[in-house]
Amino acid sequence: MSRTGLRAGSASALLAAALLLAGCGPNDTDPGPGGVTVGEARALDEAAEMLDEQRLPAEALPATAQPSATPTPVETSETEPAD
Repeated sequence: MSRTGLRAGSASALLAAALLLAGCGPNDTDPGPGGVTVGEARALDEAAEMLDEQRLPAEALPATAQPSATPTPVETSETEPAD
């Protein structure tokens, strides 16, 4: 066999091995983190990412009232103890 044929055969074998290894990985039905399957965990991550993208910026929320510097007295329904 010539050197060119040997190189082509080696390259083909490496390519085939790379393709086979690329197909390896967890199946969607394999157990994943937190007692869910790998596919369910992926779907939950995608849903969380979508929710994070839908958050309103702070500028879009209405302004809240700032607390005053002096506390407001609180009225209670309790009666003063008799002396």
